[in-house]
Amino acid sequence: MKISFISIFPNFIDAFKNHSIIRKSIKEGLVEIENINLRDFATKKKGHVDDYIYGGGPGMLLLIEPVVNAIESVKQENSHVILLGPRGKRFNQSKAIELSTTKEHIILICGHYEGIDSRIKNYIDEELSIGDFIITGGEMAAMIVADAIVRLIPGVINQESIESETFDKNRVEYDQYSKPLDFRGDKVPEVLTCGNHGLIREWKKRNSIENTLDYIYKRKPNKEAKDGN
Repeated sequence: MKISFISIFPNFIDAFKNHSIIRKSIKEGLVEIENINLRDFATKKKGHVDDYIYGGGPGMLLLIEPVVNAIESVKQENSHVILLGPRGKRFNQSKAIELSTTKEHIILICGHYEGIDSRIKNYIDEELSIGDFIITGGEMAAMIVADAIVRLIPGVINQESIESETFDKNRVEYDQYSKPLDFRGDKVPEVLTCGNHGLIREWKKRNSIENTLDYIYKRKPNKEAKDGN
């Protein structure tokens, strides 16, 4: 798989490429990370890729021309272009699995300032959001998406670890423990040290269900608070 980042802050992506698992995956030829500096496609003096907004409004907007030129410089027939933005579909584990198994080349566009000229919608395949909050640039969002995809590529991470982790089979992972057995009076569940693998499997399954229900409850909207009661 190949992942191309289009960004005005290439140093962010350089740091991402040197991350342990990502670096190892690149070295072993499992993934190729391409870093495209949007300023290389600037149409204005001094490498500026932004300008004021027609009709007025706060902040600056990334210009459509350099972004499209950057996309077209790397886009191939098998490329899938993704814009990271607040109006996109919520990114989740199912989407990460879909992208890791069906796409050969992913282009991630990192927004900045007040976003990108809205005509960008004519040059992308989809828009993704990592959540309902605001961050200063799309680099961090793009790295989250890329990391979630890369770790699913066969050979990057032990397959057994992937199959038993959170969100597999729509469940949250069971609690896990290591040494010491007793930390300030907080003890490891006795069943995990009994040596009976059948009991341990049953405990993990039950604990996973309990954690999943707790996860769902915490994410459930508080109707009373919403109604102002």
